[in-house]
Amino acid sequence: MNNLKSLLLLIFFSIGTVQLYAHALWIETTSTGKKGQAQDVKVFYGEYASKELEETGKWYSDVKDFTLWLTVPGKEKVKLNTTAGTNFYSASFTPEEDGIYLLTVSHEAKDLGGTTKYEFSSVAAVAVGKSNAVDHLSIPNSIKVAANEAKNYKVNSPVQLKAVVNGKPVANKPVSVFSPEGWSKEFTTDANGSISFTPLWPGRYVLELSNFEKTSGEHNGQNYTAAWQGATSSFEVIK
Repeated sequence: MNNLKSLLLLIFFSIGTVQLYAHALWIETTSTGKKGQAQDVKVFYGEYASKELEETGKWYSDVKDFTLWLTVPGKEKVKLNTTAGTNFYSASFTPEEDGIYLLTVSHEAKDLGGTTKYEFSSVAAVAVGKSNAVDHLSIPNSIKVAANEAKNYKVNSPVQLKAVVNGKPVANKPVSVFSPEGWSKEFTTDANGSISFTPLWPGRYVLELSNFEKTSGEHNGQNYTAAWQGATSSFEVIK
């Protein structure tokens, strides 16, 4: 009987870890903005493809205590105030000059998932003015994936994106692409950390990159044997 209980507990924790691993945190905002006009931002947690948006009171561990940063062109990043909604946190900012504005989150969960440490990261780039090229190395997160340009993409037109880990483009790394129609596909980065894919439907797409390492240490008084990092970004596709 004790062996049966141990087996059931092992299965339970394994399932819990898989479900946690599948969840992600991502930022939604329009990819273009205007000077003097407020830019609305929302942060979600859950599974985008299945439209599973966790209520804010049910977010894993202390993920709801994330910090949303805004990097203004040529200036230091500043913290944005966020307000809790039913299943998202909202914020806003008003661009005052042309350039690329970066919204970023990088949050290590207080609690372990089993013996794994979890870090949730996301980035959203907003272009104000004519320039829309995204400098991936300027994104402050240690792990990131994002489209090469901050703009509204078009159906049946290629989207170029890049994955970067610890300051370097990462080769042969899987990146998941989730569509607004529930479709998802995994692509592998080339030697330059790049991927190209063609969206088939209009709406918001979410990119997800993860990095898992067998490593050990102590986190908030808990011993861990592995570390998982998940990075996302999103953009709109129009007809």
